[in-house]
Amino acid sequence: MNKIKLYKYVAPLGICLAVASCTPTLAPLAETKAVPESFDKSFDKSKSADTTNTSTIPWRTYFKDPNLVSLIDTALKNNQELQITLQEIQIAQNDVRVRKGAFLPKVGIGAGAGIEKVGRYTSQGAGDASTEIRPGEEMPEPLGDLKIAAYANWEVDIWKKLRNSKKAAVSRYLSTVEGKNFVITNLISEIADSYYELLALDSQLEIVKQNIALQSNALEIVKVQKEAARATELAVQKFQAEVLTSKSMEFEILQKIKEEENKINFLLGRYPQDIKRDNSNFMSLLPSVVNSGIPSQLLANRPDIKQAELQLEAAKLDVKVARAEFYPSLDITAAIGVNAFKPSFLFTMPESLLYSLAGELTAPLINRNAIKAEYSSANARQLQALYNYERTILNAYLEVSTQLSKISNLGKSYELKSQQVDALNRSIDVAGDLFKSAKADYFEVLMTQRDALESKLELIDTKKEQLNASVHVYRDLGGGWK
Repeated sequence: MNKIKLYKYVAPLGICLAVASCTPTLAPLAETKAVPESFDKSFDKSKSADTTNTSTIPWRTYFKDPNLVSLIDTALKNNQELQITLQEIQIAQNDVRVRKGAFLPKVGIGAGAGIEKVGRYTSQGAGDASTEIRPGEEMPEPLGDLKIAAYANWEVDIWKKLRNSKKAAVSRYLSTVEGKNFVITNLISEIADSYYELLALDSQLEIVKQNIALQSNALEIVKVQKEAARATELAVQKFQAEVLTSKSMEFEILQKIKEEENKINFLLGRYPQDIKRDNSNFMSLLPSVVNSGIPSQLLANRPDIKQAELQLEAAKLDVKVARAEFYPSLDITAAIGVNAFKPSFLFTMPESLLYSLAGELTAPLINRNAIKAEYSSANARQLQALYNYERTILNAYLEVSTQLSKISNLGKSYELKSQQVDALNRSIDVAGDLFKSAKADYFEVLMTQRDALESKLELIDTKKEQLNASVHVYRDLGGGWK
């Protein structure tokens, strides 16, 4: 007899497990974390183990200009994009709380009241009519229904579906924290870029003004020479055109300065105002010394890599959650309270006491296409997260490699451009002297001045690119958020 009772429970459970065993299987995925030993193919293996890394330097120490530090401080307090990211962290944190509550019993309390009149010539009505509550007192008609009870429902997390769902939410919460760090890193870099751009424009504006003064002086000389019949009206007009071109360039630079100031103000979350800066020694600024460490350090230092890794971890857990949908689920429900048809009987114990306890084991049997589709989608999202993770690592390596090469090449280019500027400055004096003594024509003077101006502006651009490259490599190594 006991065996027959046991079979009643074992048989349905066996069917559910057999159905669950038909779950589609997918090959496990493993991400590739291997990176080259060095950022330079022609590296010296004796130096390849040097782990000194610029990214460990706090941004307040890395950037020496107090005006730039002040701007970054303001941006970290007021930048709207950063504030939006902080709210995303709060949303992800709340989702963790939701998932955590899902695998705990749900308990509630309820109260209800109703009234019912059944037909006398029914089984319930005939029974009620003959029921005596007290001697000589029958069941009232119509019949009231009063109830106060506590209810509980609990899905037993047999296959860790709910627990894995909570872990996935935690991983996504941590990924939003890394996302916030990535926003901070990029925000600092963007402000520093714009700040150095502003200093470069100030220097270019000063060079153009000096050139206007030089060209105006040459124009006056040509006018005097024309009066002395030593130059023509063509020379006068050519010099006049050069002066006007330079003045036009001055206003173009002023517009660029305004745009760059507004860009910085936008990043700082404020309306337009002057950007405090010291532009007196821009050309003497030196890029920070960079130590790149080893490529494997990117995995720990870059917030975007850690964010992608956490998103991949969450996607893997989502696959486990989707797979658990094929398995049987066990739900337990319970209730306890009081129930009576009159208020006076509501708390009469034990007659008005009600309670219930039930367990239900269910598993999908037929038409599981929706579950299969969600499982397939979860695996596709896992593949997306895997490829995104590997792409992020590759991109990080290439960014650092590019910036290190850029720093090296810009250093060499700056030296050559400096020599070019020195040579052209000397040629301006020589051309002026030759022009005054009628040994050179006006065209040679104009071209010399024009070449000198272009080379000076290019030198300023190269200096700006040097400073920006030092900012970018600091960002690409993962510095700025710590």
